Amino acid sequence: MKLQRKNRLRATALGALAVSGALVLTACGSDDNTGSDTTGGTSQSASAAASDISCDGATGQLLASGSSAQKNAVDLWVKNYMAACSGVEVNYKSSSSGEGIIAFNQGTVGFAGSDSALKPEEVADSKKICKTGQGINLPMVGGPIAIGFHLEGVDSLTLDAPTLAKIFDTKIKKWNDEAIAKLNPGVKLPDKAIQPFHRSEDSGTTQNLGKYLAATAADNWKYEPEKKWPAPGGQAATGSAGVAAQVKQVDGSIGYFELSYATSQSISTVDINTGASAPVKASPETASAAIAAAKIKGTGKDLALDLDYTTKAEGAYPIVLVTYEVVCDTGNKAETLPTVKSFLTYTASDAGQKVLTEAGYAPIPTEINSKVRETIAALS
Repeated sequence: MKLQRKNRLRATALGALAVSGALVLTACGSDDNTGSDTTGGTSQSASAAASDISCDGATGQLLASGSSAQKNAVDLWVKNYMAACSGVEVNYKSSSSGEGIIAFNQGTVGFAGSDSALKPEEVADSKKICKTGQGINLPMVGGPIAIGFHLEGVDSLTLDAPTLAKIFDTKIKKWNDEAIAKLNPGVKLPDKAIQPFHRSEDSGTTQNLGKYLAATAADNWKYEPEKKWPAPGGQAATGSAGVAAQVKQVDGSIGYFELSYATSQSISTVDINTGASAPVKASPETASAAIAAAKIKGTGKDLALDLDYTTKAEGAYPIVLVTYEVVCDTGNKAETLPTVKSFLTYTASDAGQKVLTEAGYAPIPTEINSKVRETIAALS
């Protein structure tokens, strides 16, 4: 009977997806919860994913919140999962890593998304919610932090870490500054003010950019890598979508956000001079090349990663982030645990990770992802 029920659910899901496959979900650049499709062709992957989703035990509503950098990936996962699992609702509120962790440690969500691993004090707070355990980091989404720019008449731009640091620290104020011109021979740079945009709220994306700048441009970036934007000057916007929207609209602007926000809105992105033989473009492939060198630094069931922001490997884009899904290793709420395990099992599956590539993200390396799957299976 159980097998027959699963087959009926699968057939229903596939039928629904066949009808809806031509629809393109709206507004990658929105931080609402409506979903997004950056590829325009997810119906086939959604159909394939449905056959790999096990809904056993999943029921009711699962609330989650956090990182806006992974929003576009989560939207696709939720679309596929809810099509396969009738009667289950997954609601991911795209806000920020900081807000997601606060919600998790207040016990209001089943899991949180964060672009940076839990701090020791956040792990300590999680023990109040994870009655028999603690919060752990499960790396689920990888990708490049794109440096988007809008400069009329300029479609291609190369920058290095020291120059980026000076731009975001408002030490370089004009687009035709000598430091920028030296990196872009033959490019006609206008005598125009640079308008840098950053995140207004605590953000793991901000922290990862800070880690890159601190590691590669220490003489020009004197700030500790924190989720709160540290430098004076510049303009603030809410969420990755908010920063991308400002860069899209404002001539002379520059900002940082996950690559899918750039591709969905046709925002030009900076190539990074890392010291390799050629500047590196932001792409899922070049981000994967950098993430593949990551080492697990977490202990026990925690799978937090140590990323190498100083890489000079050919074709490796150094400004990367890994988004973690934060869960209790033990002591998860009984009413949401089956759905949390079911949903995260799908996101870590081959089908779930394939969605990442199609949406402009980088899958988690196989060796690391195999440990993620083992950990999810053992959640209690």
